Amino acid sequence: MDIGTADSEPRRSGSFSCTSSANSSLRRRSISLSAAAPVHIDDDIESEIVSEAGDIGDRALHSNRHGESSSLRFSVDHALENEVSAPTSGDTLLYLNNYWSRDPPTMTTISVVTPLPEEIISPLSTDAIVCSKDKKQDAKERLPKLLDYAFCLIHLAVFGILGVLTRYVLQKLFGPGVAGLTNDENILYLDLPSNMVGSFLMGWCGIVFKADISSVSDYLAIGLTTGYLGSLTTFSGWNQKMLDLIVDGHWVLAVLGFLIGLFLAAYSIIFGVETAKGFRWLLRRRNASTGSGTPSSSSNWRVDSFKRHLAVMVVLILMLGLLWGVCGALLREDFSSSSSGAQLWLACFVGPPGVWIRWFLARLNGHGLGRAGLFKWVPFGTLAVNVSAACIMAALSTVKKAVNSQTCDTMASGIQIGLGCLSTVSTFIAEFYAMRESEHPWRAYAYALITVCISFGLGILIYSVPVWTKGYG
Repeated sequence: MDIGTADSEPRRSGSFSCTSSANSSLRRRSISLSAAAPVHIDDDIESEIVSEAGDIGDRALHSNRHGESSSLRFSVDHALENEVSAPTSGDTLLYLNNYWSRDPPTMTTISVVTPLPEEIISPLSTDAIVCSKDKKQDAKERLPKLLDYAFCLIHLAVFGILGVLTRYVLQKLFGPGVAGLTNDENILYLDLPSNMVGSFLMGWCGIVFKADISSVSDYLAIGLTTGYLGSLTTFSGWNQKMLDLIVDGHWVLAVLGFLIGLFLAAYSIIFGVETAKGFRWLLRRRNASTGSGTPSSSSNWRVDSFKRHLAVMVVLILMLGLLWGVCGALLREDFSSSSSGAQLWLACFVGPPGVWIRWFLARLNGHGLGRAGLFKWVPFGTLAVNVSAACIMAALSTVKKAVNSQTCDTMASGIQIGLGCLSTVSTFIAEFYAMRESEHPWRAYAYALITVCISFGLGILIYSVPVWTKGYG
C-alpha cells in the first residue's frame, strides 16, 4: 500500500529497509525521501503517530522495540545529509511532514510501503532511529530486559527529582516572594512559568533534537523528556488552582485560566520548535562554511557499550542516593520546625514513583480502545495519568481543608508537589501540537477539552462540593 508517491524525479533521495527482528519478511517497509509534494499518511497510521507524539513508555525500550513493536529503522545521518531533520518518536513522520512542507525548496515526500494491517504490530516506534546497516551492531549492544528497565527507572528518578526542584524554584522566582507575577488567587497560577518553560524545552529536546539526544543515549532522551520535562510541568497543579478559584466563586477566572494556560503552553512549544530549527540551521550553516559536514564528535559521547552503560548507572545511583540523603536530612530538620521547606523535600521522595507510573501508563498511547483500536488518536495513557493525578490532588486538598492542622498541611502539600510528577503538561502539549499539525486539527481541541472537562468535573465532585456543603474554611 503506497501512502505517498513522488511525481517528479528526486534531486536527493535515500531509501532504507526497515525490518523487525521477528517475521521480518512479513513486516518489511521502505521509506524514500525525495524532493516532491507533501506526504499523505493513512488516517489510521496518522492517528497512532499523533497519539504517540509525546511518549510510549516502556515500549520504547530496546528489548521491546526490536521485537514486538516492529520499529521503524531509519538513517539519521543520511537524513541530515539531505537537509532533513529527523526527530524520533511517534511524532517522527508527522513532524517531518510539517518541517518539510514549510520549506518549499526542500519539500519532501515519504513513500511508505507497508504490509497488510494484520501483519503490522506497530507502525512506528517513538524511540531513537538507527540505520538498518547497524542492525548487527545494535543487537550486540542491547541489554537484558531487567537491566533495560533498571537503567530507565534510574534515569527517570534522577531527572524527575531535578524536575521537581526546578519547578519549585520557578514557583518561588515568579511568585509573590520575588517577581510577584504569579500567585494562588488569579489566573496566573504558580505553576504557569514551569509549564511554559517545560513546553518550550519540549520543542527542543522532545521534537527537534530528540534524535541527536537519542544518538548519545536512548535513556538520556527518556530521562530528559519523560523524567525532567514531565516533572517540571504539572497538569494536576494547574487543575487544582482553577478549582480553588471556583471555590471562591470565580468561575469566569477559572475558565480563563484554562484557556490562557493552554494558549501559553501551546505557543511555548511552537516557539521552542521554531527556535530549535533556527539553531539547527545555524549549526548546519557553520558546518558547511567550515567544511566539516555533519559533526561526528558526538560518537565519542555515545553510551553504546555495557561498560559505558554501567558507568552512567553508577553515577546516577550515586546522584540519587545523594539527593535522597540530603532531602531526608533536610526533611527531618524542617519538619520538626514546621518549615515550608519540608514540603519540597517530601516531594522529592514522592516524585520518582509518580514518574515511573506515568512512564509505564504511557504504553497505552496509540493503542486505542479494545481489540479494534477505536480512537487511536487519543493518548489514553497521558489522559489517564493527568485525570488520576488531578483527582488525587483534589482529594488531598479536601483532606487539608477538613483536618486543618500544620502537620497535615505539610504532608499533603508535599505529596501534592511530588504528585505533579504523575501528571504532565509537556507531554500533553506535545500531543496537542502534533494533533494541530495533523490533517485533523480539531482533534487537538477535542483532546484538550476532554482532558480539562473530565479532570475539572471530577475535581468539583471531590473537592469543591465537600467544601461547599461542609463549609470548610
